[in-house]
Amino acid sequence: MMHERYYIESERQEKLLALPNEPEDFYNGIFERYRYPVLTREHVPLSWRYDLNPETNPYFMERLGVNAVLNSGAIKLNGVYYLVARIEGNDRKSFFGIAKSASPVEGFRFVDGPILLEDTCPEETNVYDMRLTQHEDGWIYGVFCSESKNTAADDLSAAVAAAGIVRTRDLKSWERLPNLVTLRSPQQRNVVLHPEFVNGKYAFYTRPMDGFIDTGSGGGIGFGLCEDITHAVIDEEKILSRRRYHQITESKNGECIVPIRTERGWIHIAHGVRNTAAGLRYVIYAYATALEDPSEVIAEPGGLLLGPRGEERVGDVSNVVFANGAVTEDDGTVYLYYASSDTRMHVARTSVDRLVDYVFHTPEDPGRSVLCAAQRCELIRRNQEYLAKEGKR
Repeated sequence: MMHERYYIESERQEKLLALPNEPEDFYNGIFERYRYPVLTREHVPLSWRYDLNPETNPYFMERLGVNAVLNSGAIKLNGVYYLVARIEGNDRKSFFGIAKSASPVEGFRFVDGPILLEDTCPEETNVYDMRLTQHEDGWIYGVFCSESKNTAADDLSAAVAAAGIVRTRDLKSWERLPNLVTLRSPQQRNVVLHPEFVNGKYAFYTRPMDGFIDTGSGGGIGFGLCEDITHAVIDEEKILSRRRYHQITESKNGECIVPIRTERGWIHIAHGVRNTAAGLRYVIYAYATALEDPSEVIAEPGGLLLGPRGEERVGDVSNVVFANGAVTEDDGTVYLYYASSDTRMHVARTSVDRLVDYVFHTPEDPGRSVLCAAQRCELIRRNQEYLAKEGKR
């Protein structure tokens, strides 16, 4: 007979899964944040965590516990929203699980079981943070971080990051391809595949790195082309969105989601990292590249688009927001799925029109405090003129 605690936990989980979501009171005109997380460790099915047989688990203990659910790729297929989430076990190893819902903001349930990737890299220890691209070649590609121990370093925590690649047509059968090779960059993370061919080639947004944590000579978000994605090799990377001193990208930055095509250009959502006395702080920002040449930056508003607020600041790795999935609807609505503090998944809603307005009309960061103050003084001056004009009517 099933342990009585199973029924208690099942009822609790069903209440969580049925919880309606709603926008918060937060307002900035750019996006709406939703009140409740869309995925947490409590969303993971009991059968993925517990041995349900009371003979082998008389105390109904978690045998394979889950620490966090974070950094989900996102896609909409046949009217259904899918999140391919990074699920981190209590053992610190991550794996991918698929949650789906008829709604973009609530009701996500994990389906089937974890994605069991082909074990083609015997040196690989961990996988995480999959970006999903519906490519014009007909495949859905998942690009993720493949982490291995750095055996060349006399340091137990030294690691090597590479970009793993899988492809699927139905989110059920996954074909593993060889990892991306970048001839001029020792390590890669946060790699995103562009959804269209560029000059007849596959295009990737990369993050060149000398080390696993520190970017070293890596200048920012890179762009590179390859002939054959089944043996993807990039010879040269052009730096797009650069790291800059005393800005949100000072320590490192990386592409978050598949760029969004608009009439004005490709809208990019990325993350920027700076160091603080409390550790690394991750925020999300935006920029745009040219439609005809996605390697040419044409707009780069200053500052962050979205940063951690309130309870989002607290978690396994605090003071972090990170995204690697979004869904753009036919009507232009955009749902951005982001994790907070490496612990849980949230959603924010905006639109293509609002993102275009934000990216192309928000001033750039001038780089110095005195210039930033002057920029704000000019805004105040124009507002005073406008208010005075309106007051005469």
